[in-house]
Amino acid sequence: MTHAVPSRRHTIAADLRTQISTGRLKAGDRLPSEPQLAVHYKVSTATLRHALALLQAEGLIEKVHGKGNFVRPPLRRITYAGGGRTPFDPALQVSIRTTNLRARGHIRTLLRVSPNSPLTEFLCITHEEKSPHSLARIYVPGDLAPAIQLGSSPWPQRAEPIPTEIRETVTARLPTPEEATTLRISSTLAVLAITSVATDTTGRVVEAALLVLPGDRADAVFTAHPTIEERKTEG
Repeated sequence: MTHAVPSRRHTIAADLRTQISTGRLKAGDRLPSEPQLAVHYKVSTATLRHALALLQAEGLIEKVHGKGNFVRPPLRRITYAGGGRTPFDPALQVSIRTTNLRARGHIRTLLRVSPNSPLTEFLCITHEEKSPHSLARIYVPGDLAPAIQLGSSPWPQRAEPIPTEIRETVTARLPTPEEATTLRISSTLAVLAITSVATDTTGRVVEAALLVLPGDRADAVFTAHPTIEERKTEG
């Protein structure tokens, strides 16, 4: 019986992972430079970077442009509850930026509005101290935007809830370059991309939200409530 031999990148990653887990490398510590590590492990710089990419994808280290690789503090996990619009944790802060724009492309299709109709975008980023945790872009038709309140809750909210139905699509994918930069994650780390569309009693789309949650710190929970007919069928 043959056993697979770990590749050099996995061996290097395992050694660094052990140093982090045992406290030899502590949160905030800067790793030796990549050329220094390559010499230490007797591998090429390319192989060394592949090893570091594994640790970046696990959320153990982060690469800061122009400064090097650093050990990350333990990541706080966040939970997105289906239909909840956005993840919320009282330990996280939220920054919100509001922009008025015109409906185009994919957003126009989601909101089912005419081309160039006025929209308001709420860009919401959660973060713990300096570490970003999630990204959400919430789009609201221009005539409904004035009813949105900021400051009374961690997220943009209406004084009275309008949506009667929320349809969500969850996709696992790699982040776009912009998302990777904003969330300070590796371009090889998978994210949960959630598209949430809310409609009112007339069937009008009143809100579309695009959420991006890094896969190394996010859980999505969905709770179903079977109807009476479905329960009878199951019985």
